[in-house]
Amino acid sequence: MRESDIETIIRIEHAVYPFPWSAGNFRDSLKAGYDAWILEDAGEAIAYSVVMWLPDEVHLLNLSVAAACQRRGVARGFLQWLLDDTRERGAGSMMLEVRPSNGPARLLYQAFGFEQIGLRRRYYPAQGDTREDALVLRLVYDHG
Repeated sequence: MRESDIETIIRIEHAVYPFPWSAGNFRDSLKAGYDAWILEDAGEAIAYSVVMWLPDEVHLLNLSVAAACQRRGVARGFLQWLLDDTRERGAGSMMLEVRPSNGPARLLYQAFGFEQIGLRRRYYPAQGDTREDALVLRLVYDHG
């Protein structure tokens, strides 16, 4: 992902989330040196991710798939690639937060073996003045 991709990414982000990341969030991620990937099909962005490296693990900050490409295995394939890539580059685990209300994402992460290790109360914005908790998930890599 480059600065010039942010406009395209923001269109997808706003179409798939009621509380999307801002262009500034993506710019800050790029400036911080986070891994920011775009998955393309026929030259068109269909998914993207942002991964922050920590000393011994990675934190998946964003993994999104364009609405028209959802439920086609895109997220599954992209997540597998991210896991393989970060494992090969030395990460020992991946962690992430997910909304309890995001059933499809929770099922995806469960299928890969992520386990809940915590709960962040009132982490996500929600409708009205309310907030939604975040489930903190982690997958420890098998380097065997």
